[in-house]
Amino acid sequence: MQTILGIGPVFAAVLIAEIGDVACFAGPGRLCSWAGLTPRRRASDTKVHRGPITKQGSPLLRRACVEAVRRSGADTPMRRLKDRIVDCRGTTARNVAKTAAARRLLTRVCYALCDGAVRCLTKPDPARAGRNAADA
Repeated sequence: MQTILGIGPVFAAVLIAEIGDVACFAGPGRLCSWAGLTPRRRASDTKVHRGPITKQGSPLLRRACVEAVRRSGADTPMRRLKDRIVDCRGTTARNVAKTAAARRLLTRVCYALCDGAVRCLTKPDPARAGRNAADA
């Protein structure tokens, strides 16, 4: 898990202690929902109302993910995501950007705990992706 940029030994210990057995969650979306990092959604028929994050679950896990994003370096994928959101939506969306990056970070942590390998750390080769699409 420490191969993810922004997570050191202390954050890794906090994340492992708070998550516990990752097999309890069906996937990374469920883990993010349990941590309270997903947006609130209320729907009735064709009307959908989206709100702030739910803040259900472990506040320590949520805080550790946001803090890891906040302390990450400028060259990390989480910081680039946060900066991209702030550039698109303006400086008033800083907290939204931190939360979105924390959710992405927790998704990678879930994959690291489930598979033993962190997904999405390297960019796919566009030439290879084009050949695979053409072969199909």
